[in-house]
Amino acid sequence: MDSKLQIISGVFHGRKLRLPAGARPTQNRARIALFNMLASLDIVPICVWDAFAGSGAFGIECLSRWAGCRAVFTDIAPATVRANLSALDIGARASVVGADAMSVVGKYGPEADLVFVDPPYSTGGLGAAFVKRLGGVIRSGAIVVWEQDAPDASIPGAEMWEILRDKQYGRARFMILRKK
Repeated sequence: MDSKLQIISGVFHGRKLRLPAGARPTQNRARIALFNMLASLDIVPICVWDAFAGSGAFGIECLSRWAGCRAVFTDIAPATVRANLSALDIGARASVVGADAMSVVGKYGPEADLVFVDPPYSTGGLGAAFVKRLGGVIRSGAIVVWEQDAPDASIPGAEMWEILRDKQYGRARFMILRKK
């Protein structure tokens, strides 16, 4: 496997992940910084939703770090995340759904403690529309990690969200939001 994408901490530390064709993976150093920010906020999720899963790196990192955590992965082309989960033998702590994340917000948003939102940068306003819709169903206190293309960064429905962190790493901008 030629991928340089790997799990950065926990029981699967150092394990490499497959990438979907044409993927724009979040760099390992940016994910390290992101998970350090989450640790500084004392976030220990029970239910994680990796909404635009791709390789599943964000959700798998959570499963690697937090033993009591379970994760739902949604993606319109879920073969890569299924292969990565299978290679790690994660089992019942994870479920993969072949679906457009926007169409299942009402199903997975209300039960999630932590949601990763990382749609392809080429989809324009998809991330903003998703975060706005998610704000209508997610419970108060839940955390959203939204990766955006830094030049296009925005926050829709700002009245619904408390910004806990807002950091840029190269082209990627991470906003960690808490539902008010």
